[in-house]
Amino acid sequence: MLLAKRIIPCLDIKNGRTVKGVNFVGLIDAGDPVELAGRYSEEGADELVFLDITATNEKRKTLVPLVQDIARHIRIPFTVGGGIRSTDEIAALLHAGADKVSLNSSIVRNPGLITEAADRFGSQCIVAAVDAKSKGSSWNVYINAGQKDTGLDAVDWCEEVARRGAGEILLTSMDRDGTKIGFDNTLLSKISSTVSIPLIASGGAGTVEHCIDAVTVGQADAVLAASIFHFREIEISDLKRVMHDSGIPVRL
Repeated sequence: MLLAKRIIPCLDIKNGRTVKGVNFVGLIDAGDPVELAGRYSEEGADELVFLDITATNEKRKTLVPLVQDIARHIRIPFTVGGGIRSTDEIAALLHAGADKVSLNSSIVRNPGLITEAADRFGSQCIVAAVDAKSKGSSWNVYINAGQKDTGLDAVDWCEEVARRGAGEILLTSMDRDGTKIGFDNTLLSKISSTVSIPLIASGGAGTVEHCIDAVTVGQADAVLAASIFHFREIEISDLKRVMHDSGIPVRL
């Protein structure tokens, strides 16, 4: 039996509010994260991702009280990321109600954290977030909320995080982020054919067809989007119904 493809709204948090930009800049307010989380839980989202997008650059920890508040208002799994640097910080977030954590800058600086965290909490709790930007015919990995080019090749890095014990990869195309022109299916298919762990597509969702292409052409296991859901451009129930009618397994 084929595993159901997941639909995952993403809440980018800055100063306690949900924000959304284009190519990681030009952020605008998109609402209260607790209200949005509750709405998505009711509307049939499979999971949520909550990213404290300025935590790393502000050198502070993710907001635990906000995680606790969101956990009280939803009935679906959710992933938390932003500024997480140690297994003790992961433990605090899981204790606060998160089901998984998303690690990005910290694991580039200390790849051993992936294995340490997977050994302590289980691979199913560890999501490796990879922000990739095209460079000629390849893609480089960026950290610090897209501000720093690491020089790492995105495909090689995805292979490494999988080998070190990450349970899934959240792959964001920085070139497509917020543009609504569609996911980078070339990048998705290259990585989905390289790694065996689940791959979440992020960056570029603008239409139902884009989401279908991400799982059929890009071979992603889940589709993550923000503004199309925040501003009700696409309803989650409508998206799932069209995907189901297209022969894609989803939870209705």
